[in-house]
Amino acid sequence: MFESCVDLVAEYADVEAQLADPAVHGDQAAARRLGRRFAELGPVVAAYLEWQAAGDDLQAARELADADPGFAEEAATQERRLEAAAERLTALLLPRDPMDDKDIILEVKAGEGGEESALFAGDLARMYMRYAERHGWTAQVIDSVESDLGGVKDISIAMKAKGVPEPGTAPYARLKFEGGVHRVQRVPVTESQGRIHTSAAGVLVLPEAEEVDVVVDPNDLRIDVYRSSGPGGQSVNTTDSAVRITHLPTGVVVSCQNEKSQLQNKESAMRILRARLLAVALEQAAQEASDVRRSQVRTVDRSERIRTYNFPENRISDHRVGFKAYNLDQVLDGELDAVIDACVEADQASRLSESPA
Repeated sequence: MFESCVDLVAEYADVEAQLADPAVHGDQAAARRLGRRFAELGPVVAAYLEWQAAGDDLQAARELADADPGFAEEAATQERRLEAAAERLTALLLPRDPMDDKDIILEVKAGEGGEESALFAGDLARMYMRYAERHGWTAQVIDSVESDLGGVKDISIAMKAKGVPEPGTAPYARLKFEGGVHRVQRVPVTESQGRIHTSAAGVLVLPEAEEVDVVVDPNDLRIDVYRSSGPGGQSVNTTDSAVRITHLPTGVVVSCQNEKSQLQNKESAMRILRARLLAVALEQAAQEASDVRRSQVRTVDRSERIRTYNFPENRISDHRVGFKAYNLDQVLDGELDAVIDACVEADQASRLSESPA
């Protein structure tokens, strides 16, 4: 049982030795790759050593119990410890989403509901930025189109972890299940009768692509420049600094206007374009493999309403996993871990049920 862990323990020791060699750090890309692998293997090796220790302690307790029945309870305790260690190790050995250690570009778009939807989209964007702050990530607004009442019609936010995150703690691993349509039920600020309205906003979570992940041929791009505009369509810049990039082979279009510099807007647009092209490639690969369960496919499918935010009841409900809590005010302040954990645990349970016995 867990024979594969022997090789992983050896690899962990080898990676640790390489990281201790100063020469390795002369190649930053190689050092980052080794650092990620070291962080990935660490929890598996620790769980394997715990499982081995629990097995040894159980055997010793059983031998003592054979001679003295008073040790029977100790044997039972060690047996429960061994079962827990085996369960944790089994979960850690499940195939990982290769994108889980990625940073992300998170997009929020207003949907049904007009101005109220734009206000809700702004609430979601602030919620995710506060969540990033709680986790020590950097969050940078790459592009944003505001509405007349201070909401957002469309916003793109880059979220980046500091250093090498532990497995399962990087931005994509934590937020990949947020992709979809989010619904809000509340009395809009534009409602004079006090009636509860329902509107929606879409969230898209893209693993941020490095240039080595997606190669973009400049000949495949059409780049247009124009003057940026603000709420109501008024011009907010006197120069053609806004940039629209069209990827001709796929038809993917990205626009950026936040920066005053055309060059900065172009760089931001290229970051979003690479992330979207990576998501398209991942979706196509998953479909070709008939693996529609994979999370990255779900994150680019915004047709399903995944969550409801009910303000009168201070309730948040995730319809995919049956999660429900009455702390909506805290969730909107960035306390999202409980609902995210419920999604992660449901996904892990699904993968465990699909894995060979």
